[in-house]
Amino acid sequence: MSFNLFDFDSHLQTNFIFSTTFHLLSLRAYMNKNIQQVSNVINRVIDFFYPPFRPFFNRQTFGYAACGGGNTMLDIFLYFIAFHFILNKEILYTPVVAISPHIAAFLISFLITFPLGFFLSKYVVFSESDLRGRVQLIRYFSLVLACLLLNYIFIKFFVEYMGIFPTPAKIFTTFFVVAFSYLSQKHFTFRVSKVTSQAEPD
Repeated sequence: MSFNLFDFDSHLQTNFIFSTTFHLLSLRAYMNKNIQQVSNVINRVIDFFYPPFRPFFNRQTFGYAACGGGNTMLDIFLYFIAFHFILNKEILYTPVVAISPHIAAFLISFLITFPLGFFLSKYVVFSESDLRGRVQLIRYFSLVLACLLLNYIFIKFFVEYMGIFPTPAKIFTTFFVVAFSYLSQKHFTFRVSKVTSQAEPD
């Protein structure tokens, strides 16, 4: 009986593909389980504080205010730390361009609050959205780019033309951007299709 090296290699490749697929699916299931657990904990915390605000806000609006508020406070805190301590209020020089400290601090905080904001929106605030995950991510990224542009314009305007200190300028900018972001996420990024909405009981 002869040994066929080609058949042996094909067998190894097949085993490798099945093994890799199995481990990827297992990892995905594990991540989904942990994501669900984290989102459940956050929702329970929001539900605990919601009753006093029930006459003023619906659950989704309150959830967005809580998640968005927490993420925004983290964003401002990271901005302050980056501007005063990481950058030391100095221009950030890169091989391509020099970035002013108030803009560089914003970019640093953005790298952390962007993925956190998507997680909170997708799994906590707008979890009933029936859009595919990658569609949500693409739309969220597009919205973030729009918010990024608005942040840049407002911060640059407040700091360089209005003479406002960077941290207060960031706070003022946040009010405008958050309102725009909420309406965009509710009606575009994480919208619920009309068919799903009509199927829900009154």
